[in-house]
Amino acid sequence: MDVLLQADLFGPETLPLLLLTAGLLLSMAEALAPGANFIVVGIALIGAGLAGVVLATLGVAGTLLTLLMAVFTLLFGAAAFYGYHEFDLYGGKGQQQTSDSDSLKGQMGTVTERVTTSGGQVKLRGGGFNPFYSARSIEGTIEEGEEVMVVDPGGGNVVTVESLSYVEDDIDRELAADRARKEAEAAADDGGKRERAADDDAGEQEAADNAEPHLETERNDRD
Repeated sequence: MDVLLQADLFGPETLPLLLLTAGLLLSMAEALAPGANFIVVGIALIGAGLAGVVLATLGVAGTLLTLLMAVFTLLFGAAAFYGYHEFDLYGGKGQQQTSDSDSLKGQMGTVTERVTTSGGQVKLRGGGFNPFYSARSIEGTIEEGEEVMVVDPGGGNVVTVESLSYVEDDIDRELAADRARKEAEAAADDGGKRERAADDDAGEQEAADNAEPHLETERNDRD
């Protein structure tokens, strides 16, 4: 650290460039891992770094420059935070934005480069600062332009997707199977009711047949 200080790599004069570099690196990290985890801090550091460069050219240096840059960091950070939440810079106001890779599961998107089991690219709706993701399919090939759904976020690096047509076919099959099961249950229930009704009718007929001789005997006795 002493060597770095002696080399003037860390100091009030180099602080603007350091903040500017850190802000750019954080913005790049946001592009790689979408979700606004780094973008607010990145904007704050970039703004403070640029302000520091301007102040340095105006002759401001030393402790005053450091204090002013700290103030600018807070101001730019607050402005970035307010802008992100108030103006919904990622689009889709009122919708939950991607905050981590796990929240990518279930996201819908469009294939921008043909997706196979080994690679491809998709554009996800609500996918953050950079909506383009490397992707692969579970099986087969998904052609460019097809709608897909993320079934495995894969840590946000390479997402596994499945064609919506295949997903809809699965849903249709499940719905058809459920309807068939309900119809079978209803038919079985109706059959049971008809069988019970037939048994009741047979019982009533048998009772009537058994009662007929007794009535005949009583009439004969009265005669």
